[in-house]
Amino acid sequence: MEFSDRTDAGRRLAERLGHLRGQDVVVLGLPRGGVPVAAPVAEALGAPLDICLVRKLGVPYQPELAMGALGEGGVRVLNDQILRETGVDDQDLAAVEERELAELDARTRRYRGDRPPVPLEGRTVVVVDDGLATGATALAACRVVRARGAARIVLAVPVAPRGWHARVGGEADETVSVSEPVFFQAIGQFYRDFSQTRDDEVLDCLARSRAAHGPVVRDTEVRIPTAGATLAGRLALPDDALGVVLFAHGSGSGRHSPRNRSVAAALGKAGLGTLLFDLLTEQEAADRARVFDTPLLAGRLAGATEWLAGRPECAGLPLGYFGASTGAAAALWAAADAGAGIDAVVSRGGRPDLAGERLARVRAPTLLVVGGRDALVLDLNRRAQALLRCENRLAVVEGATHLFAEPGALEEVAELATSWFTGCFRRQ
Repeated sequence: MEFSDRTDAGRRLAERLGHLRGQDVVVLGLPRGGVPVAAPVAEALGAPLDICLVRKLGVPYQPELAMGALGEGGVRVLNDQILRETGVDDQDLAAVEERELAELDARTRRYRGDRPPVPLEGRTVVVVDDGLATGATALAACRVVRARGAARIVLAVPVAPRGWHARVGGEADETVSVSEPVFFQAIGQFYRDFSQTRDDEVLDCLARSRAAHGPVVRDTEVRIPTAGATLAGRLALPDDALGVVLFAHGSGSGRHSPRNRSVAAALGKAGLGTLLFDLLTEQEAADRARVFDTPLLAGRLAGATEWLAGRPECAGLPLGYFGASTGAAAALWAAADAGAGIDAVVSRGGRPDLAGERLARVRAPTLLVVGGRDALVLDLNRRAQALLRCENRLAVVEGATHLFAEPGALEEVAELATSWFTGCFRRQ
């Protein structure tokens, strides 16, 4: 099998990775040649594209033969068999490492600039190169990715020698290739055009992905001190964020809620920061009375808001609340306090009625989103809307039930929330 060029190889490789579509995926290309292969893969999967910086350690008199590799974060992989067979001594190895480490640092500055890497923690990461020969570079890349918190690693290449899966051992959770020829001498023999990839091609691929997927988001695990408890959370802050949205989860849910994480991802693509955190500790969450204690939950939310506003990177940014189910009551309760400093509120399938008479004191523009088939909650929202004295709107997602599990329903919620928050924040 032969590929016309790296772009053709990437398109054909993408066909083997369709089972990953719809998952929380990041695609990493190995510069330089792996990036134009990775770009069509990322496009096909609807995933962001980034780079995994790894430098091959070539044998001094045969530089195409890898005796090891270096990666970001101090990762170092050596192929002892190649070292023995070629007779490379420690001095020669050290000289190659010094040269390649300098190039690794230079490429980091060239390709990333001052932008942070795309977060990998808890995500499926597809590592892509234009082919695999010895496997040293791929091993280093997988170890770099694992060290950055990837939940699952898929190593994907257009071409590799028969039996290549054994070469990467257990470093990758899944290996995918288009072709595995028996007679394999070099990667380039399987490409009609295997000319060297230029830096401007790499930068162009990354720029097009950033344009499609929004700004890079700095994703950080945080601990939030509030009255009576320290709460676990996750703060995601895009470069030049328009504002930050704090999520108030419903009963029995928390920062790992897949629905709220999906909405938060959509907000992030629009340039909005998000804080997903647990309103209760694990021990408290086992007490059903606390789960439905709106004043307690609202107090925790207010405490998290004060903590967030005090962080230097969030200073002066508009703040909003996204409340789901009973968490919507906590969001409106907290927003009703004088001096709360909240610029917008969105309720998803919420119970605003649980905020009672405090609804009339809410000043932040409020959007109530309810499923059209969630009859009871829709009626409660209509009644609550009549009590609001702030700018407000009731949006009904037709055909959706309480959890918005129907195809396209949650995406519509995300679009409504994004439009509401961005519109309100830009007025500030």
